[in-house]
Amino acid sequence: MDAHDTMRERAGPVANTELVRLAAGGDDVAWAALVERYTPLLWSVARAHRLSTADAGDVIQTAWLRLVERLGTLQDPERVGAWLATTVRRECLRVLRRSGRETLDADAGLLVAGPDADAPDRHVLNEATHEAVRRAIAELPEESQRLLHILFTDPPPSYAEVAAALGMPVGSIGPTRGRVLERLRKIMVREGITAGV
Repeated sequence: MDAHDTMRERAGPVANTELVRLAAGGDDVAWAALVERYTPLLWSVARAHRLSTADAGDVIQTAWLRLVERLGTLQDPERVGAWLATTVRRECLRVLRRSGRETLDADAGLLVAGPDADAPDRHVLNEATHEAVRRAIAELPEESQRLLHILFTDPPPSYAEVAAALGMPVGSIGPTRGRVLERLRKIMVREGITAGV
């Protein structure tokens, strides 16, 4: 058991400020913890911008590189997740401006199969339901789609990270989320998508 394991056992998860401080000092374990903690969020931000898998991977790598360059000079290390999300969002916009187009990554789904997913009939039903939900989400405005993709990341990001990723005030996330989900629910009811969702 190393010092980091002992620290985690006594105090729970290591705070971002401590991880950034340790990583800036060359601690590989702290760096790995940051990567593990925030990579899912960064993928959700990139996917919300509908980048291809290759472009999303490049954008995320660029964000981690930018963090390495600025690790010792971050003004608020506790908000490193929001800093990373903002960096990815800006890189995504740069890539989209450069390419002049947006593409939808085919595997950018939101739903996870249920416990009976191995049954052949469940697989067909799940696939049909997932496709119907994807179509319903596609009817939403682009900003609403981005919000849903980011909010349903596992593990879920904090509202500060969502705000940074989308460039919106923290206080508007909850009400906006409610309106978006209500609009999505109405689309799904109209399309007859209710079972299994």
